[in-house]
Amino acid sequence: MIALPVMLADLEELVLCESFSADHAAVARSAGVVGALGARLLGTAPETIVVDGVTHLRWTFGTPRVLLVGHHDTVWPAGSLKTHPWSVVDGIARGPGVLDMKAGLVQMFGVCVLVNGDEEVGSATSRELIEESARGCVAAFVLEASANEAGALKTARKGTSRYEVVVHGRAAHAGLEPDKGINASVEAACQVLAVADLGAALGTAGTACPVLGATTVTPTLLSAGSTLNTVPAVARVSVDVRVPTLAAQNRVDDLMRGLTPRTPGARLTVLGGRKRPPMEPESSTELFALASRIASDLGQEPLSGVAVGGASDGNFTAAAGCPTLDGLGAVGSGAHADTEHVEVARMVPRTRLLAQLITRTRRWPDG
Repeated sequence: MIALPVMLADLEELVLCESFSADHAAVARSAGVVGALGARLLGTAPETIVVDGVTHLRWTFGTPRVLLVGHHDTVWPAGSLKTHPWSVVDGIARGPGVLDMKAGLVQMFGVCVLVNGDEEVGSATSRELIEESARGCVAAFVLEASANEAGALKTARKGTSRYEVVVHGRAAHAGLEPDKGINASVEAACQVLAVADLGAALGTAGTACPVLGATTVTPTLLSAGSTLNTVPAVARVSVDVRVPTLAAQNRVDDLMRGLTPRTPGARLTVLGGRKRPPMEPESSTELFALASRIASDLGQEPLSGVAVGGASDGNFTAAAGCPTLDGLGAVGSGAHADTEHVEVARMVPRTRLLAQLITRTRRWPDG
């Protein structure tokens, strides 16, 4: 029997333990709270895995056929509870990380459970662990929040790449001898335009797919210079890339590394690269069909599935060859924002859906 008051008590405990991704000590404390919760519900303590100071948890039972994936880190800095306190009012739960994705953790404990501590910052220390856990499983269920307030599941995700274009110029006094400098700011402006043009060209050059749409290449952060009266010697341009296919991701990588300076004497260094491969639609087709049948059997509203531009650890499980269905966690909205909240009445039905998915997929191919 799934009891909502117990689930809310567990959720409160998790939310009250703040776990900002960049604060490894806070993430370790959160791992202790999550581990104790899982030990109580599953009857066994987790394997605690610390990689580069980041604490991850894994429960494994026998030879796993189903993997449940989630994260316990959040984007909310320590002290956020003072301005965003835990509350449940009129069926809405609020608090730092309540939707992304502590409510999902409360719903997830099942067969093989992996809870990592750095999803919000790219899963750099947990990627290998995720892929290792996914190999050999017949299904991976990701307990990230639903795609919208209607409870849609996430059936495809774009892949991500991150780059930093570093421009090397030469400093000089901006008033006395600017001609002796090589202005990194001017070159950075050229590179911003070049990257933007690259993104526009890729968006119409066959790097799209019908479900996930076009490739996007977007200049974001820009910094340059050291003082107001000095020709800038160094500038940096950050670039966000979202791709629907591996081929598009590789194409963007080639183009980014092929950028050339426009300012005489300037040099470029391109840092970064591919981060998460795309979770292509084929990885979720059978699981979404099964989830839809189960929802019908349970008398729940018909499920919808959507493709999203954001990435998750489901990108890694799908790329490892494991069929993956994402967005099975809490229903709500406002992730990462002041309006973040969970519809508590949806927690029990979502948990029942997940339980049936686990039961049915464990019997594959016979079930």
